[in-house]
Amino acid sequence: MGKFYHMNIAGLERDLPLCPLNDKLYIAGFVMFSDVELTQAVAKELLSKVPEFDVILTAESKGIPLAYEMARQSGKNYVVARKGIKLYMVNPHEVDVRSITTARAQKLYLDDFDVARLKGKKVLVVDDVISTGESLASLEKLLEYAEGEVAARCAVLAEGAAAERKDIVFLEKLPLFPRD
Repeated sequence: MGKFYHMNIAGLERDLPLCPLNDKLYIAGFVMFSDVELTQAVAKELLSKVPEFDVILTAESKGIPLAYEMARQSGKNYVVARKGIKLYMVNPHEVDVRSITTARAQKLYLDDFDVARLKGKKVLVVDDVISTGESLASLEKLLEYAEGEVAARCAVLAEGAAAERKDIVFLEKLPLFPRD
Protein backbone atom coordinates (compact mmCIF):
# COMPACT_ATOMS: atom_id res chain seq x y z
CA MET A 1 0.00 0.00 0.00
CA GLY A 2 1.14 3.60 -0.64
CA LYS A 3 1.62 6.63 1.58
CA PHE A 4 -1.26 8.62 3.01
CA TYR A 5 -1.89 11.99 4.63
CA HIS A 6 -4.23 11.78 7.61
CA MET A 7 -6.48 14.78 8.21
CA ASN A 8 -9.63 15.95 9.95
CA ILE A 9 -12.17 17.57 7.61
CA ALA A 10 -15.42 18.93 9.04
CA GLY A 11 -15.01 16.70 12.10
CA LEU A 12 -14.36 13.56 10.06
CA GLU A 13 -11.08 11.64 9.83
CA ARG A 14 -9.83 10.74 6.35
CA ASP A 15 -6.63 9.28 4.89
CA LEU A 16 -5.77 10.91 1.57
CA PRO A 17 -3.45 8.97 -0.76
CA LEU A 18 -0.25 10.75 -1.76
CA CYS A 19 -0.04 10.96 -5.55
CA PRO A 20 3.03 11.98 -7.58
CA LEU A 21 2.48 15.37 -9.23
CA ASN A 22 5.95 15.57 -10.77
CA ASP A 23 9.47 14.40 -9.92
CA LYS A 24 9.64 16.83 -6.95
CA LEU A 25 6.19 16.80 -5.36
CA TYR A 26 3.34 14.62 -4.18
CA ILE A 27 -0.17 15.95 -3.67
CA ALA A 28 -2.78 14.40 -1.42
CA GLY A 29 -5.67 13.02 -3.47
CA PHE A 30 -8.98 14.36 -2.21
CA VAL A 31 -12.04 12.77 -3.81
CA MET A 32 -15.56 13.21 -2.42
CA PHE A 33 -17.20 10.92 -4.98
CA SER A 34 -19.03 8.14 -3.10
CA ASP A 35 -18.28 9.64 0.35
CA VAL A 36 -21.76 10.87 1.23
CA GLU A 37 -20.96 11.44 4.90
CA LEU A 38 -18.04 13.72 4.05
CA THR A 39 -19.91 15.57 1.30
CA GLN A 40 -22.83 16.36 3.61
CA ALA A 41 -20.54 17.48 6.45
CA VAL A 42 -18.32 19.77 4.37
CA ALA A 43 -21.32 21.30 2.58
CA LYS A 44 -22.93 22.17 5.91
CA GLU A 45 -19.72 23.68 7.29
CA LEU A 46 -18.99 25.69 4.14
CA LEU A 47 -22.55 27.05 4.03
CA SER A 48 -22.07 28.33 7.59
CA LYS A 49 -19.03 30.36 6.43
CA VAL A 50 -20.18 31.95 3.16
CA PRO A 51 -22.22 35.14 2.61
CA GLU A 52 -25.65 35.28 1.04
CA PHE A 53 -25.84 34.04 -2.54
CA ASP A 54 -28.45 33.28 -5.19
CA VAL A 55 -26.92 30.36 -7.12
CA ILE A 56 -23.86 28.09 -7.07
CA LEU A 57 -21.40 27.65 -9.96
CA THR A 58 -18.90 24.80 -10.25
CA ALA A 59 -16.88 23.08 -12.95
CA GLU A 60 -17.71 19.63 -14.26
CA SER A 61 -15.36 17.81 -11.95
CA LYS A 62 -15.03 16.49 -8.45
CA GLY A 63 -16.77 19.64 -7.19
CA ILE A 64 -20.17 18.49 -8.50
CA PRO A 65 -21.17 16.46 -5.42
CA LEU A 66 -20.23 19.41 -3.20
CA ALA A 67 -22.17 21.92 -5.33
CA TYR A 68 -25.19 19.61 -5.39
CA GLU A 69 -25.17 19.08 -1.63
CA MET A 70 -24.67 22.78 -0.91
CA ALA A 71 -27.59 23.52 -3.25
CA ARG A 72 -29.74 20.87 -1.57
CA GLN A 73 -28.99 22.12 1.93
CA SER A 74 -29.44 25.80 1.02
CA GLY A 75 -32.45 25.35 -1.25
CA LYS A 76 -30.61 27.24 -4.02
CA ASN A 77 -29.89 26.04 -7.58
CA TYR A 78 -26.51 25.21 -9.01
CA VAL A 79 -24.95 25.47 -12.47
CA VAL A 80 -22.23 23.21 -13.84
CA ALA A 81 -19.76 24.57 -16.37
CA ARG A 82 -19.37 21.60 -18.72
CA LYS A 83 -16.05 20.23 -20.03
CA GLY A 84 -17.53 19.53 -23.45
CA ILE A 85 -20.26 20.84 -25.71
CA LYS A 86 -23.45 18.79 -25.39
CA LEU A 87 -26.19 18.43 -27.99
CA TYR A 88 -28.69 20.32 -25.85
CA MET A 89 -26.45 23.37 -25.44
CA VAL A 90 -27.55 26.56 -27.18
CA ASN A 91 -24.82 29.04 -28.15
CA PRO A 92 -22.11 27.66 -25.80
CA HIS A 93 -19.52 30.12 -24.52
CA GLU A 94 -16.06 28.69 -23.72
CA VAL A 95 -12.99 29.46 -21.63
CA ASP A 96 -9.69 27.63 -21.27
CA VAL A 97 -8.70 26.01 -17.98
CA ARG A 98 -5.55 24.27 -16.84
CA SER A 99 -5.68 22.31 -13.61
CA ILE A 100 -2.65 20.78 -11.92
CA THR A 101 -4.49 17.45 -11.71
CA THR A 102 -5.09 17.12 -15.47
CA ALA A 103 -2.47 16.37 -18.08
CA ARG A 104 -3.54 18.96 -20.63
CA ALA A 105 -5.46 22.19 -21.01
CA GLN A 106 -9.23 21.84 -21.07
CA LYS A 107 -12.21 24.04 -21.83
CA LEU A 108 -15.29 24.90 -19.80
CA TYR A 109 -18.64 25.79 -21.38
CA LEU A 110 -21.86 27.52 -20.40
CA ASP A 111 -24.80 27.78 -22.77
CA ASP A 112 -27.44 30.51 -23.02
CA PHE A 113 -29.75 28.73 -20.57
CA ASP A 114 -27.08 28.67 -17.84
CA VAL A 115 -25.95 32.21 -18.66
CA ALA A 116 -29.53 33.36 -18.04
CA ARG A 117 -29.56 31.53 -14.67
CA LEU A 118 -26.43 33.46 -13.59
CA LYS A 119 -27.13 36.91 -15.05
CA GLY A 120 -27.47 39.54 -12.34
CA LYS A 121 -27.14 36.95 -9.56
CA LYS A 122 -24.81 36.73 -6.57
CA VAL A 123 -22.92 33.52 -7.33
CA LEU A 124 -21.06 31.21 -5.00
CA VAL A 125 -18.12 29.76 -6.95
CA VAL A 126 -17.42 26.26 -5.57
CA ASP A 127 -14.61 23.74 -6.03
CA ASP A 128 -13.35 20.78 -4.04
CA VAL A 129 -9.71 21.93 -3.78
CA ILE A 130 -8.15 25.27 -4.66
CA SER A 131 -4.49 24.96 -5.57
CA THR A 132 -3.24 27.21 -8.35
CA GLY A 133 -6.58 29.01 -8.68
CA GLU A 134 -6.77 28.31 -12.44
CA SER A 135 -10.14 26.56 -12.23
CA LEU A 136 -11.58 29.43 -10.18
CA ALA A 137 -10.26 32.00 -12.65
CA SER A 138 -11.88 30.14 -15.54
CA LEU A 139 -15.21 29.93 -13.74
CA GLU A 140 -15.01 33.63 -12.99
CA LYS A 141 -14.40 34.40 -16.69
CA LEU A 142 -17.59 32.51 -17.53
CA LEU A 143 -19.40 34.32 -14.75
CA GLU A 144 -18.20 37.67 -16.08
CA TYR A 145 -19.56 36.73 -19.51
CA ALA A 146 -22.86 35.82 -17.85
CA GLU A 147 -22.91 39.18 -16.02
CA GLY A 148 -23.10 37.54 -12.62
CA GLU A 149 -21.39 38.72 -9.43
CA VAL A 150 -19.04 36.63 -7.29
CA ALA A 151 -20.59 36.37 -3.82
CA ALA A 152 -17.66 34.24 -2.61
CA ARG A 153 -15.16 31.63 -3.75
CA CYS A 154 -15.04 28.47 -1.65
CA ALA A 155 -13.57 25.00 -1.45
CA VAL A 156 -13.16 22.24 1.05
CA LEU A 157 -9.37 22.43 0.94
CA ALA A 158 -6.78 25.07 0.03
CA GLU A 159 -3.59 23.44 -1.18
CA GLY A 160 -0.09 24.87 -0.85
CA ALA A 161 0.13 28.65 -1.34
CA ALA A 162 -3.65 28.90 -1.89
CA ALA A 163 -4.05 28.53 1.88
CA GLU A 164 -2.57 32.04 2.22
CA ARG A 165 -5.20 33.64 -0.02
CA LYS A 166 -7.59 36.03 1.71
CA ASP A 167 -10.23 35.96 -1.07
CA ILE A 168 -11.36 32.35 -0.60
CA VAL A 169 -13.35 30.47 2.02
CA PHE A 170 -12.06 26.99 2.83
CA LEU A 171 -12.19 24.46 5.64
CA GLU A 172 -8.68 23.06 5.88
CA LYS A 173 -5.16 23.65 4.59
CA LEU A 174 -3.62 20.90 2.48
CA PRO A 175 0.17 20.86 2.29
CA LEU A 176 2.28 19.84 -0.68
CA PHE A 177 4.66 16.96 -0.04
CA PRO A 178 8.27 16.81 -1.27
CA ARG A 179 9.23 13.55 -2.95
CA ASP A 180 11.91 11.53 -1.21
